[in-house]
Amino acid sequence: MIDAHQHFWKFNPSRDEWMDPQTMGSIRRDFGPADLVPLMSECSIRGTIAVQADQSVEETEYLLSIAEQHAFVMGVVGWTDLRAGSLKRPTWSGHPKLVGFRHVLQSEPTGFMLDPNFISGVQRIGRDGFTYDILVYAHQLPEVVQFVAQCSDQPLILDHLGKPEIRTQKLKEWQVHMSTLSQCPTLYCKLSGMVTEAEWHSWTYETLAPYLDVCLTSFGEDRCVFGYDWPVCTLAASYRQVVEVMIRYLNERGVSTQKVMSDNCLKFYGLAS
Repeated sequence: MIDAHQHFWKFNPSRDEWMDPQTMGSIRRDFGPADLVPLMSECSIRGTIAVQADQSVEETEYLLSIAEQHAFVMGVVGWTDLRAGSLKRPTWSGHPKLVGFRHVLQSEPTGFMLDPNFISGVQRIGRDGFTYDILVYAHQLPEVVQFVAQCSDQPLILDHLGKPEIRTQKLKEWQVHMSTLSQCPTLYCKLSGMVTEAEWHSWTYETLAPYLDVCLTSFGEDRCVFGYDWPVCTLAASYRQVVEVMIRYLNERGVSTQKVMSDNCLKFYGLAS
C-alpha cells in the first residue's frame, strides 16, 4: 500500500501561523521521516508521496533532500510560483522524484486560480510532464470547475475530496460539484484528510462513508487514490485508524483495494511499481 499524501516540516511559529496554538498544539513541532516510518511499518505502507505545506522553493528543495535520503518517499509534490515565466530551479525538471506541484489555493481570494498567468503556469508544468494537486475548500469548487476546464489535458488530482463540510454534514451541493468535476477524465480524487473535516473527537465510520460513496460513484475505482495527510490528521485520528477505515470501506463496497491503495497512485504520479 502507498500513502499518497503526507508532509514533513521543521516547525517555525512565525511561518506556520495556520497551526492554531489552541487546537493544533500537538502538531506544532518538527515532523520527519523517523516519526513516520514506524507508523508506515505498523500499517504495511511501503511508500509515500511527500506534499508541500509551505509556499517556498526552499520547501521543495527540503522535501527533495529527504526523498534522496529515504527510498520510501517515492515522489515529491513541491511548490513553485506558477505565475512566473519558468520553474525557479531548472534542475528540478530532471529530478527523478519531483512528480508535481501544488499551491495552497484554499488560502487565496476568489479568482486567483483563474488568473491567466496561473492557468498558464499550470498548463506549462503539465507540458513538462508534472502533475498538479488542487487544494481547495468545498465552497471553491464552482471555481475549480472552471479551472479544470482550462487544464483538462493534463493530470490533476483533487486533494482531500475537495474538503466537504463533513462536520456540519453538508453533502448535496458538494456532491453536485464532484459529479461535474468527475467528467474530466484526467482529474483524480484523493481520499485523504477526511477526519479533520469531521468532528475531530466524535467522527465514526458511518460519518465518513457517505462522502466516500460520492467519490467512488463519481470518479470510480480507477481514479480514487488513498492518502492520510500525516501529520495533520493526527489531530483527529491515528494512522492505523484511517487505514483501517479505508480498507473496511473498500472491502464492504467491493472496490479494488489494490487500485485505490496502490496502483492509482503509481499511475497518476507516473511512478514505477
